[in-house]
Amino acid sequence: MLDEKHDLIHELPGYRDKIHELKTHNAHFARLFEEYHEIDHEIHRIETNVETTSDDYLEERKKRRLQLKDELLQMIKTT
Repeated sequence: MLDEKHDLIHELPGYRDKIHELKTHNAHFARLFEEYHEIDHEIHRIETNVETTSDDYLEERKKRRLQLKDELLQMIKTT
């Protein structure tokens, strides 16, 4: 869906405090969080026609965003 929020806070609202804690105290989490954020913004720009690219590239970026979300969620739940 176009213009839908996929930032991690909107995706995982119940973990807002844990996300903040991990971002400030876990360098690996912070790096993955930043990558997720950058990819999410890139996808948004593509979906809103600010940038153009192939459908294959867009799908690859969406898959990477999902992988990062899964990894970040796992870190949130286990720390």
